[in-house]
Amino acid sequence: MRLVKKLPKLATREPDSHKGTYGTVQVVAGSRTMNGAAYLCCQGALRCGAGLVILGSPTRSARILAPQLPCCLVQPLPATKNGALAEAAAPMLVNTSKRADVAAIGPGISRDDETKRAIVSLLQQIEAPIVLDADGINNVANDLYAIDGRDKRIVVTPHPREMARLMGFKSTAEVQSNRVKTAMVFAERYDTIVVLKGHETIVTDGDRMFVNPTGNPGMATGGAGDVLTGMIAALIAQGLDTFEASALGVYAHGLAGDLAAKKLGQISMIATDIVEALPGAFQELVRTEFRFNARDNGAIS
Repeated sequence: MRLVKKLPKLATREPDSHKGTYGTVQVVAGSRTMNGAAYLCCQGALRCGAGLVILGSPTRSARILAPQLPCCLVQPLPATKNGALAEAAAPMLVNTSKRADVAAIGPGISRDDETKRAIVSLLQQIEAPIVLDADGINNVANDLYAIDGRDKRIVVTPHPREMARLMGFKSTAEVQSNRVKTAMVFAERYDTIVVLKGHETIVTDGDRMFVNPTGNPGMATGGAGDVLTGMIAALIAQGLDTFEASALGVYAHGLAGDLAAKKLGQISMIATDIVEALPGAFQELVRTEFRFNARDNGAIS
């Protein structure tokens, strides 16, 4: 295991750059009762510097979200009778992915049977790097062949309960008792990047490990993880590799949470406060060299 003690910098923006310079993020998110997850993921990607964000969402959700996301392109997709992503959406999303530098898949998509089939199909066909979160993770927990062997081009971002599901554990206690080993074993086994969320979020590719020092308990609120998914995707779109983008993403996300807590207090924080604090977080990061002392999160047994 190699502890990472230095984070990458984003390249300076040149005067002759354009939106294509900063990459296109495809977001596959939302369902009838979880449109907020799609909104927060898109906002996270935009505030993290993506040049263009394309949201694919079931038709009814797309109609609701389009006016709220004027800076995004919105792709209405076939839906089930319950307002979830239909299996017929998969070929459309694969086609859209050819325009994108990265795909963020999962926030608020539900666990509908058709949606599950669509996600498994997508993961096997999309060639761009993928950030897989929330119900994207839950939908493949029993079909992990869909993410295997992609040469670290898939980032999975589970919270402890989702990590337990991926590992086949009976409880989150098995994850929390040895977070480092759990994350590293999964990353190595499936050739992925793992972002195991929680206090001192762990990022690992099975060899390198970054333990995040930023963030606070005020971030334990619905939607915070959706913001992070969009952020990591945006950093990949801007040219960072999947490990670097994940490490910098969780650091910046936590820093934004710390800035929001300083202004609002931890109790009243909500996910949109993290989004609103992102500009300040990146201004602070630009002024520093992203150097800090990495923390040892315990021996690997």
